[in-house]
Amino acid sequence: MKTDVIELEKKYLIQTYARAPLILERGKGCWVWDVNGKKYLDFVSGLGVNALGHAHPRLTKVIRDQAGKLIHASNLYYHRYQGLLAERLAKVTGMDRAFFCNSGTEAIEGAIKLARGYAAHHGKGKFEVVALDNSFHGRTIGALSATGQEKYRKDFEPLVPGFHFVPLNDVKQLQMRVNENTCALILEPVQGEGGIFEVSREFMQTAAKLARQVNALLIMDEIQSGLGRTGEYLASKSLGAQPDIVALAKPIAGGLPLGVILAREEVASGLTAGMHGTTFGGGPLICRVALEFLDVIEKEKILKNVRKTGEYMRKKLLALKKKYPFIRDVRGRGLMLAIDLAMPSRSFVQLALDRGLIINSTHDTVLRFLPPLIIEKKHVDQFYKIMDEIFAATEWEGK
Repeated sequence: MKTDVIELEKKYLIQTYARAPLILERGKGCWVWDVNGKKYLDFVSGLGVNALGHAHPRLTKVIRDQAGKLIHASNLYYHRYQGLLAERLAKVTGMDRAFFCNSGTEAIEGAIKLARGYAAHHGKGKFEVVALDNSFHGRTIGALSATGQEKYRKDFEPLVPGFHFVPLNDVKQLQMRVNENTCALILEPVQGEGGIFEVSREFMQTAAKLARQVNALLIMDEIQSGLGRTGEYLASKSLGAQPDIVALAKPIAGGLPLGVILAREEVASGLTAGMHGTTFGGGPLICRVALEFLDVIEKEKILKNVRKTGEYMRKKLLALKKKYPFIRDVRGRGLMLAIDLAMPSRSFVQLALDRGLIINSTHDTVLRFLPPLIIEKKHVDQFYKIMDEIFAATEWEGK
């Protein structure tokens, strides 16, 4: 079976992924099994999507029940769950209105469109967007235009005009770039694909201040960092800035595709009837599952677990850093963590797979860890044991 599955995909799929030779069959909690029955500890969780692990009983029950009633309904009509979900998200994030789409990339596209629409509606006649070097906001043309990594952009240029980039946490460069032509600033509180780099409190507050000064909007990309990943509903909350627009996606529907644009009341006026839309976004099945996800987060005290277990995991990563000199840095907070190596990191992913651990390589030298938010210390201990074995067998000349 393994050979058949892989060869079929190689023959018929556009080859956009450098896949590991792993065919997953099922999952439960923090574990997944391949088609041969081998068990793996999942410390990627579908790139942060499976935040409650696999086959969570409450999500599974809701999916089964709603699938037997109504899966999809056009946005030309109402259903009972979309308004409830919008209200719930507004309350936990401090925002006012929501638009539901299908992915993080779509949320970013819509956020940029909303910012430009808002500027046009208010007669400001400006369209420029300031983004960050090393950022990642998605792979469609608009989202890619806001992505500050040349390797993702170079084959598709020219991209959408009006995007400018400044280095992360360089306050002086930010002050020089933002001007009266700026309609929005967009940033990730924690750069995920870029290697788990955090925005400083000073930089965040400067960005918010500059946005107010020039009547621009502050867009927060919380697609990877939001809804519990760092131990808060929004990672930007602890940085002391109130965003005008927030983009959410990955974990919100427990593995089903859902993206969200949240906006302040005034800002939401940038899009009116007929200016934006989606066929699949915000359907009854997906919204009901998202409501269940948020209910689990609250009732099972998931945020508290993220903070507690995340701190424990960070200490274990620091112990590895102390032990192995080729680990240059440990970064992140909550359960959005990484180690930066003084060598390419991709080979370590396969070494971990061989030992029954799923991890992720990003930004060339970084190993990124996005485990389910339900992990316990025993899972971290097993993770540590495997990584320790791998690093102990690693040859390093100290170059």
